[in-house]
Amino acid sequence: MKGKLTLLFLMLSTWLVAQETSGSFTLDDCVEYALKNSVDAKNALLDEQIATARVKETVGIGLPQVSGSVSVQQSPTQPRFFTQYTAGGGSFFITDEQASQMGLSDGDVVALRNIFQLKGAGDANLSINQMIFNGSYFVGLQASKAYKELSVKNSNQTSEDIVMSVSKAYYNLLIAREQLSLVNANLNRLDTLYRNTLAMYENGFAEKIDADRLKVTLNNLKVNRENIENLNDLSMRLLKFQMNFPFDEELTIAGSLEDEAMQKVELPEAENWDYSSRPDYQVLQANYELQKLNIKNKYAEAIPMISAFANLGYSTQSPNFGGLFATKTDFEDQNGVGPDKWYGYSTLGLSLKWNMFTGLQRNYQIQQEKLSLSKIENGFEVLERSIELDIKRAQDNLDNALSRLEVQKENAELAEYIFNISQIKYQEGVGSNLEVIEADTSLKEAQTNYFSALYDAIIAQLELKKALGILYNQQ
Repeated sequence: MKGKLTLLFLMLSTWLVAQETSGSFTLDDCVEYALKNSVDAKNALLDEQIATARVKETVGIGLPQVSGSVSVQQSPTQPRFFTQYTAGGGSFFITDEQASQMGLSDGDVVALRNIFQLKGAGDANLSINQMIFNGSYFVGLQASKAYKELSVKNSNQTSEDIVMSVSKAYYNLLIAREQLSLVNANLNRLDTLYRNTLAMYENGFAEKIDADRLKVTLNNLKVNRENIENLNDLSMRLLKFQMNFPFDEELTIAGSLEDEAMQKVELPEAENWDYSSRPDYQVLQANYELQKLNIKNKYAEAIPMISAFANLGYSTQSPNFGGLFATKTDFEDQNGVGPDKWYGYSTLGLSLKWNMFTGLQRNYQIQQEKLSLSKIENGFEVLERSIELDIKRAQDNLDNALSRLEVQKENAELAEYIFNISQIKYQEGVGSNLEVIEADTSLKEAQTNYFSALYDAIIAQLELKKALGILYNQQ
C-alpha cells in the first residue's frame, strides 16, 4: 500500500504549484473560499450561532424573571351582588324597615348595587420570580451545551463534504486543462505533418490520399479540441458552483499536474486511529450524549421545584375614570384633608411545586427514552462496521487505481514513442501514411485513458482520506 502511494506521488502531481499571478487560487484557497462563502457552510455557521444563543437562553431561565403591568378601567354598568333577606333580624345589607318598604318576604333574594367597588379602578404592579432549585433546569444547561457541541460536529461534517466537492471539481478542472494542452500539442504536430505531406504530394513524393487521410484526422482532432474546451469551461463553472464563486467573475487557478512535484501524504497508522476521527461518528456521539441527558431530565422532573416570588404594586378606585388621574388636592375637604389616591401593596413568599404522581406517565416516558438510547447504541455498531467497509473499499480502490495508472502511464509513453517512430519512418519513405494515422489514434486513446486513470487515482486518494477522517482539518 505504502509503495503504491509513493509511486502515485512520484508519478503524478496533485500538489498545486502556486503561481505569482495576483488573484490566482490554489486548492487550499478554493477550499478556504468555499468554507466561507458556500451556502451550506453559511447555514452550518448559522446553526452554531443558533446553538450558542440557545445556551444563553437556557441560562436566562435561572436569572430573576421580572414583569410589570399597569391597567386602568371604567365600569359604566357594574355587576350587582346578591344577598338573601332574613326576616326578624334583618340582614347586614337590608334592614327590616327597608325590606318592608320593598315588600320583601323572609328568604327572598335581592340584587343590590355594588357598594364595595367604584366604577373606576387602576392598578400598577411589579412581579419578581427567582428560581431557587429546579432539577430540570440544571439538566437543561447541560443539554444546551451538548446541543451546541452537536451543531459544531454537524458543521465539521458539512465542511468535510465541501472540501470533498471542491477538491473533486478542482482536480477535474486541472485534468481538463492538461487534456486541452495535450490536444493542442497533438494538433500542432499533426498539422505540421499534414503540411509536409501536402508539400510532398505537390512535389510528386506522396499520394493525395495520404494528405486526405491526415486532413480527416486533423479535422476530427479540431472537433475533439472544441469538446475539451467546452469541458474545460464546464469544469470551471462547476468549481465556481462548489465554491459559490460568482459565475460572471474571472477565477484563475494556480496549479498544475507535474510529476516531479508529487509529495507523499502520510496516512495514520492503525494503532493511532479510532472511529471518532470521522465527523459522522462524532455527530452520533453528540446525539448519544443528548439522549442520555433526555433520560436524566425525565428523572429530574420528579424532584420538587422551589422558587421565591415578590409582588409589589399600587392600586386605586374612583367614582369616575378621570378621578384615577386626579391629584390628592382635588379631593381635599374644608380642613385640607384628602385620601391618598394610590395605595401600595406587597406580597413575598416561597413556592414549592412537586408532581408527586403523574399517572405513571413519567415512567413510560423514561422507558421510551431508554429504548431510543439503545437504538443509538445499535447505531454505533452499524456505523463502525460501515466505516471499516468504507476504509477497506477505499484502500482497494486506491490500489487498483494506482495499478491502472502505472499501466496507462506506460501505455501513453509507448504510444507517443510509436507515433514518433511512425512519423519518422513515413517522412523517410519507409513507412505508410496509414501507419501514422493509426499511431495517432492509439496515442489519443492512450492519453485519454491515462488522464482517466489519473483522475481515478486522485479521487481514490481523497476517498481514502475521507474514510479515515483526515480529509478535513477540523481545528
